[in-house]
Amino acid sequence: MPATASAADAPAAPTVEEQRLDRAAPQEILRRSGFDSMATEFARALGGANSYADARALVVRQGAALWRRAVDRAQGRGPAGGDLSRDDDRPLYWARLGMTRELRLWKPSFGLESRQRAELLGELERNSRGQSSIRYPCGEALKRVLVTGFDPFTLDHDIRISNPSGATALALDGTVIETAHGRVRVETAVFPVRWEDFAQGTVERTLKPYLPKVDLFATVSQGRVGRFDVERTNGAWRGGFEDNEDIGRTGVVPVTDPGTQPQWTSTTLPYKAIAAANTGRFPVYDNTSVTEIPAGGSDPVVRADGPTAGSTARSGGGGDYLSNEIAYRATLLRDRLGLGATLPGGHVHTPVLQFGADNTDPETGAVTDPEFVRNRLDIIAQVRSILTVAVDASGG
Repeated sequence: MPATASAADAPAAPTVEEQRLDRAAPQEILRRSGFDSMATEFARALGGANSYADARALVVRQGAALWRRAVDRAQGRGPAGGDLSRDDDRPLYWARLGMTRELRLWKPSFGLESRQRAELLGELERNSRGQSSIRYPCGEALKRVLVTGFDPFTLDHDIRISNPSGATALALDGTVIETAHGRVRVETAVFPVRWEDFAQGTVERTLKPYLPKVDLFATVSQGRVGRFDVERTNGAWRGGFEDNEDIGRTGVVPVTDPGTQPQWTSTTLPYKAIAAANTGRFPVYDNTSVTEIPAGGSDPVVRADGPTAGSTARSGGGGDYLSNEIAYRATLLRDRLGLGATLPGGHVHTPVLQFGADNTDPETGAVTDPEFVRNRLDIIAQVRSILTVAVDASGG
């Protein structure tokens, strides 16, 4: 006999992210990409689940299908589904939120504990972000590269925003790059812009199985206007800027075994070679700046050439937000796995993805324009070139 759902097992309210979904721009993005029916189809399929096991299998399958559909669209396979350019990462973001909202509000015919609903949401997140589909061919003589990107963010500033790092992940997932040292297989995943997910270990859980097996990794995010940066140093500090749930967090980056946690970690990417190479139209900088509290001091100080001995982190080269944090977590994991001396890895900041000069009003502006598309395509192509240089400069 089915269990009776208690008050604690009742559906939850939509999140702050999910509440943005009904605004005009997200709906237009979904409609113009053909992703507008995915949440409805998912809800219909959920209605046929007769047990938790059924629901879990469905969530895993449909989450993975969403990621694969977004990757296929970005790489030119199958129908475009509308006139939105294929390089756009936003259909994946908004379609995922539509699906998580349906799952959060779902009232199954069987008893579903709050813990089980949370587990289903976690499966949907992981599978629709490519985190569960990282696969490198066995037995092939090729190098392995792992790249991560992010969801769009600062959506309360401009709901139309796209994230070029997420678009890069879609464009490069499963692709092969030809380098001077041979063929390179790239696998990718995308991460949420949410402090709590990072505190719960999403980065380490995703990357730990693969770092010992890859030849190079790069965490990628959107950074400064008009430039790429290879971030030399990452800091163990959260600066409090609000995430996609409108939540801020300030304090030391929370990791396991905090007693051995360093204040700083460093890139092992070949930053000099990357900065010197002609990889595209945007300049690339080897960024060495950090903000620290010097040993024995109390006030933050900006250091152009990196941290001093015994200092406390207040900002890595990549800032004090989640881009710095993913770089810190990934490079700390690299070092804790004993790979710091052998595995090239670190963070690359892309330029800010900008709309055309006459399309900057977040309320009345178009969701896309030719310059916006050109900028995103150029950023994607330049990340690919940066990876090529990095593999070659690392000795293949």
